[in-house]
Amino acid sequence: MMYTYQNKGTCSTRTEVELAPDHTIQSIAVFNGCNGNLKGICALLTGMKAEDAISRMKGTRCGNRATSCPDQIACALEEALAQL
Repeated sequence: MMYTYQNKGTCSTRTEVELAPDHTIQSIAVFNGCNGNLKGICALLTGMKAEDAISRMKGTRCGNRATSCPDQIACALEEALAQL
């Protein structure tokens, strides 16, 4: 299942997630933001269970911001799981 999430409060603007029925992340892409860092994060997340990724990234902050790109990825994964 493909899911698109509009990021909030970060330099990155959108996250696209593809989840398998068993909640494994098949692919993930984050648009805008720190290109190299986000490509690395996405490569590390591919093949991981969405729940594990959420528990590792949820609540991560970027400087003074209340959120971060990893936190927004976790939000996208939570919403994608809710759609399965």
